[in-house]
Amino acid sequence: MAVFTEVGVDEAAGLAYRLGLGALKSLKPITAGIENTNYFLSAERGEYVLTLFERLTFEQLPFYLHLMKHLARQGILVPEPQADASGEILHALHDKPAAVVDRLRGGHALAPSAAHCEQVGAALARMHLAGHDYPRQQPNLRGLPWWDATVPLVLPFLTPGQHALITAELTFQHSVAASASDAALPRGAIHADLFRDNVMFEDGPDGAPRLSGFFDFYFAGVDRYAFDIAVCLNDWCVDLPSGRLLEDRASAFVTAYDAERRLTGDELRLMPALLRAAALRFWISRLWDYHLPREAHALVPHDPAHFERVLRERVAQPWHPARA
Repeated sequence: MAVFTEVGVDEAAGLAYRLGLGALKSLKPITAGIENTNYFLSAERGEYVLTLFERLTFEQLPFYLHLMKHLARQGILVPEPQADASGEILHALHDKPAAVVDRLRGGHALAPSAAHCEQVGAALARMHLAGHDYPRQQPNLRGLPWWDATVPLVLPFLTPGQHALITAELTFQHSVAASASDAALPRGAIHADLFRDNVMFEDGPDGAPRLSGFFDFYFAGVDRYAFDIAVCLNDWCVDLPSGRLLEDRASAFVTAYDAERRLTGDELRLMPALLRAAALRFWISRLWDYHLPREAHALVPHDPAHFERVLRERVAQPWHPARA
């Protein structure tokens, strides 16, 4: 969400007009994040987010955008892409793919409680169920093949201890991926990046926080549902200074998920390995962004050391969820 490509007011106004959103009221760059160019776009018809995609292609993007539309039409709280008069939801600005989606209400829960984790777990399960019949297919583009391709690029920047850890873990994940238990895991469209800053909450009628939606589906793909859970547990249920898993939050998350979509025995048994896989995935991507950055206005790469700590913790302290 850094600004790699500057969009002018006239360009944004023209796009808003083509989408039937009415006159442009304001355009504000979003400086958080590191993948795409994002702006808050306010128009007569409402509040939206304009995204220019810096890495994803015109060929890849229909999977993500139509997934969001599919989920929104089934009542899942996600931003819906805006279409032009011909029904097209993928647009172009500066010769780059672009989309305009609804802006969700509320704010982030950056210091979540077990109650927040319960809501996210239940909503994630409902999202997986709603996406079960989504017809488009695209693999998780940040899965094992990407890890294999990217680790050699970051190895020159690592200490001997980090080198040993990342290569040993990659070998371990290959062994997991080759197992019969992994092959038996239920699969479908997953979010794959459902961190705290990709979920919104607003105050309910009783004043308690109520989940108002998931957004930023641009790492989504067809993969193991349990991997999506592991990604969430490593962010929503973690002690940030140490990387230690907070078991009260993790249990609340998994119990709420399981109440909506029953987890299989293989999913429960493989959760320790998937927690390691999720930590490895984000350690690799943060190393890549940190040591091989792209130029952008206000680009601040995330610290890769956090997910190194998380991975070391998951190796040292495996966590098996217990079904209630």
